Amino acid sequence: MPLASNSYGKSGIRLVKLARLGGPHDVLDLTVAVRFEGDFEAAHSAGDNAGVLPTDTMKNTVYALAKDHAAGEIEGFALALSDHFLRENREAARVEISIEERRWNRIADTAFEGSTDERRIARVTGSRDGASVESGLKNLLILKTSQSAFSGFKRDRFTTLKETSDRILATSLTAIWTHDAAAGPFASWEGVRRSLLDAFAAHDSASVQHTLYAMGEAALADHSGLSRIRLTMPNKHHLLVDLSPFGLENENEIFVATEAPYGLIEATVVRNGSQPGR
Repeated sequence: MPLASNSYGKSGIRLVKLARLGGPHDVLDLTVAVRFEGDFEAAHSAGDNAGVLPTDTMKNTVYALAKDHAAGEIEGFALALSDHFLRENREAARVEISIEERRWNRIADTAFEGSTDERRIARVTGSRDGASVESGLKNLLILKTSQSAFSGFKRDRFTTLKETSDRILATSLTAIWTHDAAAGPFASWEGVRRSLLDAFAAHDSASVQHTLYAMGEAALADHSGLSRIRLTMPNKHHLLVDLSPFGLENENEIFVATEAPYGLIEATVVRNGSQPGR
């Protein structure tokens, strides 16, 4: 029987690089994943491992190349890893490198805090024909307490939700944007993040979908080197508490934050002329 799609690699490669340059220290805290696709049928069908690079070697390669390539943007490090693995492994037709960066905020020259769950993301997919580069962020918790409504929605016999013109809008944002040029220079990660946050804060929202689109539109308008951006925005519901049993009126002040169930809103915004894709 023929082998269909297959892949293998190493995930969860933890790497911390400390730069000691005589002044303030810099901490780079990464989690790297390596994924190969290619001609590995013999390993599956015949138990022949001659073309299989051990995943332990993948891990060691990440550490070794970090010595010279992990000083700049994480997209550059991902490109260096992809190029190396394609060059050294003819069996690999496609190599995907995914990197998540935990941000450490400086307290002093050699002290940091990292209380946020937000992660910076880079993903490089390399093949014999070229590479694509994506950047992004995940777990960015954002909330606004005004300019947020949800009304005029479709109703059926099971609808109980009340319309509102004044609600809390909160989400844990994931955004992945695709760069036009795989060789760089890449749009500023901080700049794209700022565009997303500014649009979220300023937008007069009729729904999560409405604000999601405005955020994606702003990121593409502000950064010409991006071809598309995909946003995922789970709705972190904040529900008004009924205080009437206590003889009190809740004037849009007291809420209960719920974890589940939650609405999940996703969409991709593309620049004019780009292929819509996913």
